[in-house]
Amino acid sequence: MAIKSNSRRKFIKSAAAIGSASLVPTGMAGTIAPLVAKSQSMESNPQIDQSLIGNYGPYVTGNLGDPPSLSFRHPDFDDLEKWRPQALKKTMELVAPPSMTINTPRVTTKDKFEYDGLQIELLEWQLGYGRPTEAVFMKPVNAKGTLPGVLGLHDHGGQKYFGKRKISRTSDKMHPMMEEHYQHYYSGHAWGNELAKNGYAVLVHDTFTFGSRRVLYQDITGIEWGPCRVDDKTDENPEDPKNIEIYNTWAANHEHIMAKSLFCAGTTWPAMTLVEDQVALDILSARSDVDENNLGCCGLSGGGLRTDYLGGLDHRVKCAVSVGFMSTWRDFLLNKSQTHTWMAYTPLLPNYLDFPEVLGLRVPLPTMVLNDNEDDLYTLPEMHRADKILKAVYEKAGVPDNYKAIFYPGEHKFDAQMQKDAFDWFDKWLKG
Repeated sequence: MAIKSNSRRKFIKSAAAIGSASLVPTGMAGTIAPLVAKSQSMESNPQIDQSLIGNYGPYVTGNLGDPPSLSFRHPDFDDLEKWRPQALKKTMELVAPPSMTINTPRVTTKDKFEYDGLQIELLEWQLGYGRPTEAVFMKPVNAKGTLPGVLGLHDHGGQKYFGKRKISRTSDKMHPMMEEHYQHYYSGHAWGNELAKNGYAVLVHDTFTFGSRRVLYQDITGIEWGPCRVDDKTDENPEDPKNIEIYNTWAANHEHIMAKSLFCAGTTWPAMTLVEDQVALDILSARSDVDENNLGCCGLSGGGLRTDYLGGLDHRVKCAVSVGFMSTWRDFLLNKSQTHTWMAYTPLLPNYLDFPEVLGLRVPLPTMVLNDNEDDLYTLPEMHRADKILKAVYEKAGVPDNYKAIFYPGEHKFDAQMQKDAFDWFDKWLKG
């Protein structure tokens, strides 16, 4: 999952079906031979003698090319403008956004007021599927003209009951579960508000399966996971932490079902999140008080993951800051797939790009990655390897100064110092 917390999710750990060379039909031996050869050459590697999938690790790891076939690091590519269309086309093909057309929806302003030096707007829009999306727009009181805009991407945290409230606040009154969340991961700050105070127009929206976009138990049929009254309109106190914990546990158990169902629809979880984040970017960029040529996005953990996909695939994002979600497919394969949400995985994409290269599709656009050395959602060597991959991409493109990574002491977080560094990066590229 994206964030370790008291409501940390229990993911399904069932294994995938296993093939055998002895079962390969006649005529297919040539297809599987290269993979067998790769795996045999890696069998003695002590780093992968043990893995999440046991001694199958060396075999399947042998399928990962380094660099993968569409990596800009590959010697076959030396022209950025010729490489990018190929890589983007294949990545979008595999991410597989739904084929249905989603037009920019009509936005309704539910309320407008001032709070803590900011002009706040509570917004809502209907995508045409699911319930309406709720969002918060913030900018400094008395701001003049157009401002650089940043899409604030909330985290996962195993708390699907909440979305935008994880990084934005609109009053002094705050849910106790969010107070704990802010203290643990954000130095007590609503970083969306803090960025807005620095002279930005910030939009924070609930994305697919979170907050106002969450799956409601009352809409589900065919599965039962005990009492879950948090979404029952007759419940007198749906915000009771006990009810929310029940819902979050249920939503965790439902996540693998959602992922499998999306595969059956010919799409993926990253696609659903990407589409909804792109609609939010449409809405932000269309505002008369936002400079559509100076847009950014940022988020921690699940929000960092969303930054990796949105920043990599939508180049309206001039400046991207990914926090607490950067490693390699190899790390997920061997060590850490169980610590992450189904939101992360695009089948077959590792054949073409390593995970950091999804974000690297935005080269030469400015990109920052913030990491924590003791983050137990990844292994430190693979986090550093991801950094080297992105550095190599930007260096080969001739723009090494457009990429920056920082490693901080401590566990998974986006604390005050990290926020300052991120805001300074935005200032450099969106204001400078």
